[in-house]
Amino acid sequence: MSILDILILLAPIFFVIVLGWFAGHFGSYDAKSAKGVSTLVTKYALPAHFIAGILTTSRSEFLSQIPLMVSLIIGIVGFYIVILLLCRFVFKYDLTNSSVFSLNSAQPTFAFMGIPVLGSLFGAQEVAIPIAVTGIVVNAILDPLAIIVATVGESSKKNEEGGDSFWKMTGKSILHGLSEPLAAAPLISMILVLCGVTLPELGVKMLDQLGSTTSGVALFAVGVTVGIRSIKLSVPAFGIALLKVAVQPALMFLIALAVGLPADQTTKAILLVAFPGSAVAAMIATRFEKQEEETASAFVISAILSLISLPIIIALTA
Repeated sequence: MSILDILILLAPIFFVIVLGWFAGHFGSYDAKSAKGVSTLVTKYALPAHFIAGILTTSRSEFLSQIPLMVSLIIGIVGFYIVILLLCRFVFKYDLTNSSVFSLNSAQPTFAFMGIPVLGSLFGAQEVAIPIAVTGIVVNAILDPLAIIVATVGESSKKNEEGGDSFWKMTGKSILHGLSEPLAAAPLISMILVLCGVTLPELGVKMLDQLGSTTSGVALFAVGVTVGIRSIKLSVPAFGIALLKVAVQPALMFLIALAVGLPADQTTKAILLVAFPGSAVAAMIATRFEKQEEETASAFVISAILSLISLPIIIALTA
């Protein structure tokens, strides 16, 4: 695929993002209304797309995705753990700051850019399961783990780290992650596929009425989120952004080679982690009141850098 072909492929995607940026930057949307657009995507449109895509997939085709799932767990959760240890023991961050920094370095905005970018390369039907698997890894494993670690860090400072409270907090974090539609919808759908359940054509059409809106609305939401945020040019913000769009994709390439993924799944795995940092991860930083400006800025910086990194990655792998 030539550079011109890649630019033509990505031009409509970045056009919608830029349009969203104008809407956010010039006041058509504020933080509250932007959250409403994001909620439409993450809680309704994308889960509907997942259900329709997964429940029209055969059991054997789903099982063929297991090596990809293993790669994503290593490339996302494993990457979080490595950065966490470096922040804690090399850069001497406290545990809560280490968790926040690592989460924002590891979590991609797969829910918003996965379908339009990967769908343009492979077709929307071909990427439903890989994106759904990423949703389970992020929402059911990564986010609960990061929240648990950050909470333990806060508790240790206050000397309130009792056994009962820790296990209660752990259980609540895991249940919250599993209850998120981005985790629950694909997880339940995958269980049904393994049990041999398929979705009738009428059901697919009903879900597609909403699921088909995912690409455009998701990209617009990314632009709006970037447009309403200000940028703080700091070393931590650039560090998070570069880890997200450059280091993590390079490591995923090595992981894919080690696992033995075929060429098309290698490209999917690399792109799924190469997308800009997640606004959800930045909101978790706000929840703990740690590195709020840095993580919000890193989200914006990584989105801008992805204009350069994504064409390069596609040229090298697709």
